[in-house]
Amino acid sequence: MRRRGIFAAALTMLLTSCGYHTGGKADLLPKSVQTISIPAFASLSTRYKLNDELPEAIAREFNTRTRFRVVDNPANADAVLNGRINTVQANPVVLDPSSGKATSVQLSVALTITLVQRTTGKVLFSRTNWLVRTNYEVSVYPQQYFDESGPAMDRLSRDVAHDVVSGIVENF
Repeated sequence: MRRRGIFAAALTMLLTSCGYHTGGKADLLPKSVQTISIPAFASLSTRYKLNDELPEAIAREFNTRTRFRVVDNPANADAVLNGRINTVQANPVVLDPSSGKATSVQLSVALTITLVQRTTGKVLFSRTNWLVRTNYEVSVYPQQYFDESGPAMDRLSRDVAHDVVSGIVENF
């Protein structure tokens, strides 16, 4: 009798599960979407490289993590991922007490990203005014100076790419 109760409870739990799935394994976009185009992002910032680096990083992430094929021409794609860089700011967050110079800088980028199904115009994913941040170090001594802003942009691009692809695939 006790075994039957345990079996019934287990069966009930199995059949009424809430639909969670393993992260990174869902595929919530329509099956008709097989190809995605990611044109260069529009930019309202003076950081000219970022509008090319972000789409390239997102394309790499799509190619390595998903079933979707990234194509260059939006006319040949099932969906188009458009992006806009709203602002890029670099603000000192840690100052050297003796010199007053910044030793750590926070890079903040505000983005708007939208994935649209090309044939229907349906918005499949949208994130507006999305703020992404990363920090980098700055040397106080000019002879030891190495500009870390480039590698910080690379890290930020990879982080954005991972979050965008996860958001689109998992529908977060």
